[in-house]
Amino acid sequence: MASFRRFRPDDLDKFSKCNLDPLTETYDLSFYLQYFAKWPSLFQVAEDPSGNIIGYIMGKLESSPEYFKYSEHYLPWHAHITALTVAPEARRLGIGKILTENLEVAAEAGEAWFVDLFVRKSNTRAINFYEGMGYTVYRVVKDYYGDNVNDPTAYGEDAYDMRKPMSRDKALKHIREDGRNHDVQPEDVF
Repeated sequence: MASFRRFRPDDLDKFSKCNLDPLTETYDLSFYLQYFAKWPSLFQVAEDPSGNIIGYIMGKLESSPEYFKYSEHYLPWHAHITALTVAPEARRLGIGKILTENLEVAAEAGEAWFVDLFVRKSNTRAINFYEGMGYTVYRVVKDYYGDNVNDPTAYGEDAYDMRKPMSRDKALKHIREDGRNHDVQPEDVF
């Protein structure tokens, strides 16, 4: 059975089980600590009874900068899932779902319009997981990832920008049904 709590800096020494997955982005230490300092309620871990970190989620609350205000790509106040990962031996136990639901609760408390995330277009397991939780594709970000885990000779890989509306978005104006038909370039997203 896993327990869930906020991230602590000493957890960084226990992430290796989670970060060995080729689909999991690994960041430098200062990046993790920045999330811990700025958005502690959106950075949570799942811990097994032995104290091993078997999953974590990192998120933030943000909006596009002021100079994007009149752009079609402007994003209002929202929560963003930067990383969600579960160690291979702990998958399919509901840990990712609980971590995501906990982040959504924090997003609601922060009065976010929606929660968004980027996922590799080839990562069908993750896409199915998020769709099962009510997320939909809002747009396709062309060559968002600089590498392609399925084809090392390819330049990059597209990402789906997936979103789930929060209760503040009663009119559902920050999601769309046909998101797979809306391509944007990486410089169009913030």
